[in-house]
Amino acid sequence: MKFLTEYRQPELVSQYLDEIRKTVTRTWTIMEVCGGQTHSLVKNGILNMLPGEVQMVHGPGCPVCVTPLNLIDKAVFLAQERGVILCSFGDMLRVPGSKKSLLQAKAEGADVRILYSPLEAVKLAKENPGKEVVFFAVGFETTAPANALSVIQAEHLGVKNYSILPSHVLVPPAIEAVMDDEESNIQGFLAAGHVCAIMGTEEYYPIVERYHIPIVVTGFEPVDLLQGILMTVRQLEQGAAKLENQYSRIVRPEGNLEAKKIISRAFEVGDREWRGIGTIPGSGYHLRPEYRAYDANIKFDVNIPEAKESEECIAGLVLKGIKKPHECPQFGKGCTPSSPLGAPMVSSEGACAAYYHFSQVISEMA
Repeated sequence: MKFLTEYRQPELVSQYLDEIRKTVTRTWTIMEVCGGQTHSLVKNGILNMLPGEVQMVHGPGCPVCVTPLNLIDKAVFLAQERGVILCSFGDMLRVPGSKKSLLQAKAEGADVRILYSPLEAVKLAKENPGKEVVFFAVGFETTAPANALSVIQAEHLGVKNYSILPSHVLVPPAIEAVMDDEESNIQGFLAAGHVCAIMGTEEYYPIVERYHIPIVVTGFEPVDLLQGILMTVRQLEQGAAKLENQYSRIVRPEGNLEAKKIISRAFEVGDREWRGIGTIPGSGYHLRPEYRAYDANIKFDVNIPEAKESEECIAGLVLKGIKKPHECPQFGKGCTPSSPLGAPMVSSEGACAAYYHFSQVISEMA
């Protein structure tokens, strides 16, 4: 399959590993931002194959993981107490709120549905005019165009019983928040290729200049990741700080202009709370005033109190790259995918879940 099998070739993997070993002369700490990249690094055994001088840490690149507890609680409340048809992607249903998950609410009789597109939810609302339909719109910039389009489509069709519960978070402000943390020791980043496929690369130049760190836009296959790591290590060894694009077969500097137009038509940038990290200024999308009728927060005006995170969970430290999942005392003991203390263990993109499911990595790293 073009653009897939050739990026999994063992020969190329070996070549890039050899080149990384020849290049690195000291310890460097590099963060991959995206949870999809984390899973690829873990399941393909790349973390164990890299030389010890290259330390990969895992960032806040799982939008499901950073969705605040009270927002999950609000979705559960809407489904159970307000009788809405609550729709979302599959990952979000399994993430626990302060008391229960959407999946548990569904088991208790709430009308909770897994959909593959928010446009399906608009169709559902049109077909059920007597019911309110809410789509739990979670994601990075990659899912924002479809969620924005659903609102635009609902308005165009005159569908009044549709709304979204937005929890969109943006990558560049998260990188800045990680770098501004006093405990951070990150020296380079692998940026998420799918995000840059939508947004382009221009937003990363100010970060490179401000923090004097290399950022390499990288894909998700083993060869993608190793090439991105090599490009980052070369910069670090040379004392350079540039933005480079390893994922040039997909990512263009300007991004997807049509998708960006759709996003800017429906959304505006504002502050957003990140679970385990706190509020990051200018890090989220909110519906513009002309589309507020489709904002479930406003339509239902539900006041859900702030919920406390488990004191035993170190998800915040994991999401900021300060700790690795297996360094948590509860990892694999009090915290498992079937009984998670935090979202990084239950989400399919979460770093803790990756370490748990591919446990051989842990035994070899420990």
